[in-house]
Amino acid sequence: MYSFMGGGLFCAGVGNILLIVSTATDYWMQYRHSNNYMHQGLWRYCMPGKCFTHTDSIAYWDATRAFMILSLLACFIGIIIGIMAFIHYSSFDRFDKTFAAGILFFISCFFVLLAMAVYTGVTVNYYGKRYGSWRFSWSYIIGWVAVVLTFFSGIFYMCAYRMHECPRSSNAH
Repeated sequence: MYSFMGGGLFCAGVGNILLIVSTATDYWMQYRHSNNYMHQGLWRYCMPGKCFTHTDSIAYWDATRAFMILSLLACFIGIIIGIMAFIHYSSFDRFDKTFAAGILFFISCFFVLLAMAVYTGVTVNYYGKRYGSWRFSWSYIIGWVAVVLTFFSGIFYMCAYRMHECPRSSNAH
């Protein structure tokens, strides 16, 4: 049980760091405009030598930002509850912290998956038709890696919960 919880905490910790980096950096996509390479993130867009804050409130950026922030919060709270379950902190006796941490990691995975799907769909439809030379960049890729890590942290915690709730009988054949 503890090996699953340890693996879940490791995946969630790395996933949370990747969520922070992905959300905060300006390399979600790169494109060529007027013979210059430019890049943009969720908060800013950058031209050679200068970066500017997105001033327009475009729905897909707002949705992607909101889902990424919600994912960060769910993952962070899941890590706190997962640590409490790992050290047997018992302030809530009727509250199964292992199960709650697993659910929070799945919720985090769902939110980051929604963020990535919204951003992917709109970016492909908008930039794919307007710019010939564009690509997703490393911040975007890190977001997809965070999807996988938060999913596996949820799997690990659910496995730990199942091992704790359904121990094998010692007299089973």
